[in-house]
Amino acid sequence: MIDITQLKAEDIGRWVLYQGYGGEYERGRIKSWNEKFIFVVYKCAEQWDRFQDFTGNATNPEDLRFLSAEEVV
Repeated sequence: MIDITQLKAEDIGRWVLYQGYGGEYERGRIKSWNEKFIFVVYKCAEQWDRFQDFTGNATNPEDLRFLSAEEVV
């Protein structure tokens, strides 16, 4: 779980892992957030250097965790 109240500007672009209730996983990068949701880019045609040009999906912060550098590779 990510505490949305602790997010800072430096967290934009950080890799996260979504884990759904059905056991599905998907990795993405944080684009932005508001009081309720974290907007994560999950699909960008593998153009991760341009992730901010793609649509971020509203994601419940309870379903996300940060990925370590080793997990991103």
